[in-house]
Amino acid sequence: MAEQQAANTTPRPGQAPRGGRPQQRGGRRDDRRNNIDEGPKEFEEVVVNIDRVSRVVKGGRRFRFKALVVVGNRKDKVGVGVAKGADVQSAVAKATDVAKKHLVNIPLNGETIPHDSEVKFTGARVLIKPAAPGTGIIAGGVVRQIIGVTGIRNLLSKSLGSTNKVNIAYATVEALRQLVPRDQWLNATPAKKVAKKEGAK
Repeated sequence: MAEQQAANTTPRPGQAPRGGRPQQRGGRRDDRRNNIDEGPKEFEEVVVNIDRVSRVVKGGRRFRFKALVVVGNRKDKVGVGVAKGADVQSAVAKATDVAKKHLVNIPLNGETIPHDSEVKFTGARVLIKPAAPGTGIIAGGVVRQIIGVTGIRNLLSKSLGSTNKVNIAYATVEALRQLVPRDQWLNATPAKKVAKKEGAK
């Protein structure tokens, strides 16, 4: 009789003992997924602008969102992407993917750029110039946000013409794309020739 009562009072697996809380099982699958630590992101993403755009259809207007996103690795790569989506989140995600597919390599000269560059893209004109150490980034609006995700720390810039943010962004990236590294200049003295001259002396 005593053995039967003891058997009745012993809780089954997962069943709550009398007067107590139910026994905890192993962690759920969802919890295991949430506990995975994501490593540091290679690229930093900045949402520059979000516009609501509409298209006239038979039943009225259809509204969507257009996102302008800049990605950069805080070193020598930067990209700009524009995309539309049904909501803000999908538009930003699409624009980020576009930006990562169109990255530009920037030839740096220390913490500035090697030379001046001026580009006209549709109605927007952007001029960027190298600056002395300690100058900082002298730029405004879209140009500043794009330069902020690169490794450039000293820069002078001027935005001329159109104030369309998309065109300014494309003009800035094109100006960075057209930069030529210092060792590839036509009038630059190669390092080997300099070494030979010093050796001859």
